[in-house]
Amino acid sequence: MSDAFLSHVTDTLVQIEAEGLYKRERMITSPQGGEITVGDRQVINLCANNYLGLADHPALIAAAKDAMEPKGFGMASVRFICGTQDIHRELEQKLAQFLNKDDAILFAACFDANGGLFEPLLGPEDAIISDSLNHASIIDGVRLCKAKRYRYLNNDMNDLEAWLKQAREDGARHIMIATDGVFSMDGYLANLPKIRELADKYDAIVMVDDCHATGFMGPNGAGTPDHFGVAVDILTGTLGKALGGAIGGYIAGPQPVIDLLRQRARPYLFSNSLPPSIVAAGIEAIRLVEEGDMLRAQLFSNAKYWRAGLEKLGFDLLPGEHPIIPVMLGEAQLAQDVAAKLFDEGVYVSGFFFPVVPRGKARIRTQMNAALTKDVLDRALAAFSKVGKELGII
Repeated sequence: MSDAFLSHVTDTLVQIEAEGLYKRERMITSPQGGEITVGDRQVINLCANNYLGLADHPALIAAAKDAMEPKGFGMASVRFICGTQDIHRELEQKLAQFLNKDDAILFAACFDANGGLFEPLLGPEDAIISDSLNHASIIDGVRLCKAKRYRYLNNDMNDLEAWLKQAREDGARHIMIATDGVFSMDGYLANLPKIRELADKYDAIVMVDDCHATGFMGPNGAGTPDHFGVAVDILTGTLGKALGGAIGGYIAGPQPVIDLLRQRARPYLFSNSLPPSIVAAGIEAIRLVEEGDMLRAQLFSNAKYWRAGLEKLGFDLLPGEHPIIPVMLGEAQLAQDVAAKLFDEGVYVSGFFFPVVPRGKARIRTQMNAALTKDVLDRALAAFSKVGKELGII
């Protein structure tokens, strides 16, 4: 490798550091949970996607262990060669039933699911209309597709309708509206009722990435469509957040769509099957969610309590009803300083800044989970109060 290239890479890293955008990782030495150990310190964890507190749940750990003896450690193959076990289909069918879809197809991650969704289904004659704040995986998946692309302002239904009209005027054969169910940096919910209405009006397909909703949003925990009581056509999601926090993604939808994806979705065809332990734990996670009214109630009770506490202290919060509760700070360096000082006070949070969020919109994204107690939240609020006053934020 040339010295010139390495020098260029090093200069880029120096620039990232100088702009206060450098990301650092802390080493967790305990299982994921409401309180974790980092090095030799126990801290309150307010930045994991562990919404229902299942990441260290004994039932999921037992299911994963119990699967390895009869099913093995790994599949060492892709699904269509020799990588499909009966439990892979069992999990797919349980997901489909839980989400009220014909069938589902598993991927290594939802990034892969979104990356493999669009290209097999849509061609140059078609159109995709994508929300401007969609997750990077949707953006990358759309880039791999030859369909014409349109981009509407975040959750702006007037702008969406304008692009639907434009796509129809441009002669699109099929139109797909693609949106996150929950915009993860803000905690805002997509306006699925209006999106469904517009899709029906313009004969469009609705695709929703529900990673930050599956398992806890809605009366049955089945995500944003369940929350709003509306039907969407294609759902993508993950096992890596509320459903145990490991890895694995999926697409759920009509049978012909899933069948075609099995034939042509490249991340599915060219990636190893999920390990049996992950699959078995995923099955158990869905069972817990289906019986999990108390977990969901605790999660939203915690979210309400936490939001009220931060508002009382005087922090600038984005409004919302989701367990994602962002504390707005503005500048990247301030977000990093707040995160560092909170860690010193025993609270683990992360600063979010460009390019993850727009410049000038840096924040601490706090996230609730069902494993946190009111005593723990009070300790965290005390830490936020101390740091906020020290830095002149409140």
